[in-house]
Amino acid sequence: MAHPRVFQLANLLQPCIKKKALLSGKAIHAQILTSGFSLDTFLSNRLVELYSQCNQFESALNSFYAIPNPNVFSWNAILCSVSKSGNIDLAHQLFDQIPEKNVVSWNTMIGALARRGQEEKALDLYHGMIQQGLMPSHFTFASVLSACASLIDLVDGKICHGLIVKVGLDSNLFVENALLAMYTKCGILDDATMLFDEMTRPNEVSFTAIIGGLVQSGCIAEALRLFARMHRNNVCIDQVAVSSVLGACAKTEEEANSPDQISFSYTVGQAIHAIVLKHGFESESHVGNSLIDMYAKHGNMEKANFLFKSLPSINVVSWNVIIAGYGKNGDADKAIEMWKLMQEYQFEPDEVTYISMLSACVKSGDTETARQMFDKIKSPSVASCNAILSGYCQNEDHVEAIELFREIKFANLEPNRTTLAIILSSCSGMGILTLGKQVHAAAMRFILHEDMFVSSGLVDMYSKCGDIEAARQVFDRMTDRDVVSWNSMITGFAYHSLNREAFSFFKIMKEDGMSPTESSYASVINSCTKLSSLPQGRQAHAQIIKDGHDIDTYVGSSIIDMYAKCGIVNEARCFFDSMPLKNIVSWNEMIHGYAKNGYGEEAIKLFEYMLDTKKKPDSVTFIAVLTACSHSGFVDKGIKFFNSMQIEHGIEPLADHYTCILDALGRAGCLRDIKLLLEKMPCTDDPIVWEVVLSACVVHGDASLGRKAAEELFRIDPKNSAPYVLLANIYASTGRWADATAVRKLMSDRGVIKDRGYSWIHNKSGVHAFMVDDFLGLVDGNGRKSNCDAHSHEICAA
Repeated sequence: MAHPRVFQLANLLQPCIKKKALLSGKAIHAQILTSGFSLDTFLSNRLVELYSQCNQFESALNSFYAIPNPNVFSWNAILCSVSKSGNIDLAHQLFDQIPEKNVVSWNTMIGALARRGQEEKALDLYHGMIQQGLMPSHFTFASVLSACASLIDLVDGKICHGLIVKVGLDSNLFVENALLAMYTKCGILDDATMLFDEMTRPNEVSFTAIIGGLVQSGCIAEALRLFARMHRNNVCIDQVAVSSVLGACAKTEEEANSPDQISFSYTVGQAIHAIVLKHGFESESHVGNSLIDMYAKHGNMEKANFLFKSLPSINVVSWNVIIAGYGKNGDADKAIEMWKLMQEYQFEPDEVTYISMLSACVKSGDTETARQMFDKIKSPSVASCNAILSGYCQNEDHVEAIELFREIKFANLEPNRTTLAIILSSCSGMGILTLGKQVHAAAMRFILHEDMFVSSGLVDMYSKCGDIEAARQVFDRMTDRDVVSWNSMITGFAYHSLNREAFSFFKIMKEDGMSPTESSYASVINSCTKLSSLPQGRQAHAQIIKDGHDIDTYVGSSIIDMYAKCGIVNEARCFFDSMPLKNIVSWNEMIHGYAKNGYGEEAIKLFEYMLDTKKKPDSVTFIAVLTACSHSGFVDKGIKFFNSMQIEHGIEPLADHYTCILDALGRAGCLRDIKLLLEKMPCTDDPIVWEVVLSACVVHGDASLGRKAAEELFRIDPKNSAPYVLLANIYASTGRWADATAVRKLMSDRGVIKDRGYSWIHNKSGVHAFMVDDFLGLVDGNGRKSNCDAHSHEICAA
C-alpha cells in the first residue's frame, strides 16, 4: 500500500496539472525529490502529466525515463505528451515499445497521426487495432472518421460506420458529429442529411458540420434555413457556424437565379450581422472577414470598408477580402490603393492577394497592370496563371495569352481544365488551327480531353478554325454534353453556312431534353436569315416567344435581321418597337434593314430618333444610315452624316463609310466629286471602293475614271472577273468596240473566268438553287437540267 505522503503530494499536484501552474508544480517536484519518493511510479506519472500540460516536453520525457518500472499509465502519459509536442517519429517509437498496449495507447497514437496529416498511417494502425481484437471507443472512431474525411475515403468511412452501429455507439453524439463531418466532406450530402435528421439532440457542432456541407455543395437556401432552425431551437451559436452561414450569404449573390434570392440572402446576412453583434463575435477576425466578404459580394463596399476599419486585429486574409471586394465591384484603382496600403502596414501580400489584384485589373480591362501583378508572384500557381490568361482572352489579347501559355508549359506547370478552355478560346479568336491541335494533344496527355468543359472548347475551336468535321468528331465522342457543347456545334454549322445541319442539330438538341438558350436561338435565327427562309424563321420566333427568350437583346437583334433580310420590314419594326431593352446592335439592324429594303427615309428618321434618345451611335450605325442615304438618293444627308462622324461623335471613318459616300455620289452622277474624294481618302487599297467607283462609271459612261478603277482592281485582285466585264461594258456602251475586245482578250490571256450566276426559288419542298451555264442553259446546283426555261429563270432571279 502506498505511503500516505504519496497521496498527499499527488493531491497537491492535481490542481497544478489542471491550472497548468508550472512553478507550483516544480516546487512540489522538489518536495518529492527531498522526501525520497522520486522512484514512485504513481507520482512520476503525475509529473509527466504536469510537464506535458505545461508544454515542458523535455521535462516530461526526463520524468518518464526516471521511472524504474513504468506501467501502462506511464507509457500512455508520455505517449500523449510526445504526440502533443508534434514529434510523431518518437511517439511511434514509444508506441512500439509499450509492452502491453490498451485502447488508450492505440487511441492516442491513431489520434496523433490523424491530426498530424498522416491519415493513411492512422487508418493502418486502426486496422491493426481491430486485428488485435481490441474494441474501439468513441475516441477511436472520431479519429478514424476524421482521417477518412481528410482522405475523402468514403469506403473506409462506411465500413467504420457499420462497426459503429454494431458496437452500439451510433447514438453517441461525439461519434455522430464525426460521421456527419465525414459524409459532408466526402460530398455525400443525402447521407449526411439523413444522419442529421435522425440525431436526437444535435448540438452546435452538428449544425455547423451540416451547414458547412450544404454551403460547400451549393445548397445555399437549405443552409440558411438550417441556421434559422438552429437559432429557433436555442442551440448555442458559435463563431464557426456564423462564418459558414455568412459564406452562404456571400455565395448566393453569385449563384442565385433571381433578384429575389439575392435580396433574401442579403437580408439574412444583415440579420446574422445582428446576431454577431449580440454574441460579441465582431472582434473575432474570422467572423469579421466573413462579414466583410458578404457585404463586398453584395456590392456594399461602404459597409465592407467600415467593418474592415473596425476590426481590432487585421490579418492578411482581411486585406485579401477587401481587395477582392473592390476588384469584384470593378474598382481597380481602389483595389490597388488598398494593396499599397497593405504593404505600408508591413503585411506581405500572398498569392491570394495577387490573384485578387489580377481579377480587379482584369475586370476593369487593365491587362497591363494585371500582368505586373502576375509577375510579382514568385511561384505562380495554375490558378494565378488562369486569372491572367482569362484577362487576356476577355480583352481579346490572344497573342499575349498564347505566349503566356507557352511560358507556363516551359515552367512545368500542369494546366487544368480551365487553362485549356481559356487557351482554346484564344485559338478560336485568332483562328489558329495548328495551335488548337497542339492544345488538343496536351489535353489528351493530361487526360482532360474527355472533360465536358474542355471538349466544348475543342468543338468551338475546330468549328471557328474551319474544321467542322473535327468539331463533329469531338462532339460525337463526348459522353456528357451540356448546352454549351450543343451551342458550339450549332453555331459552328451556322458559321460555315451549313444551315440545314444547324436546324437538324437544334431539333436533336431539343429531343435530347436540352433546353435551348439565347445563343441556340440566335444561331438558328441566323441560319433562317442565310437561307432567306421566312416560314422557318417564323417558327423559330414563335418558339422563342414560348420559351421567353424574346426579351433578350441578342436574340431580338437576330430576329430583326431575319425579318429585314426576308423583306418583311414592317414585322421587323413591330418587333423592334416591342423590345423592352434595345442595345446598339438592335438599332443598327433596324436601320440597316430599312436601308437594304429601299426604305431610306424611314432609316434616316429612325437614326435621327436614335440620336434624340441620346443613344450613342457606333461605326456600324453610320454604315447603315449612309447605305440608306446612298440607296435612296439622299446625297446631301449622307454627306452631312459622314461629316458628323468625327466632329460630333469621335468616330474615324473607315473604308466602308467612304464606300457608302462614293456609292451615293456615283448613283447621283457626281463623278467629279468622286475624283476629289479619292484624292483625299486614306484607304484606297480596298477593292470594294474601286468596285463602287467602277459601277458608277458603267452607269454614267465615264471610260477614263472607269479604266483607272479597273486597273486598281486588276492590281489588287487580278483573278476577279468583275472589273474586266464592267470595263468592257463601258467601252461597248460608248462604241469603243476595239477597246472592249482588247479587255476581253486581256481577261482570256490572264486566265480569268467569269463567275456563273446563281438564283434560287422557295416552294413547299424547300429552297432550290439554280446556276446559269454558258452552254447547257439552266441547270440546278447539282448539275441536273432544270425544267424551267430561260424566261422563267429570269422571273425566279428577279
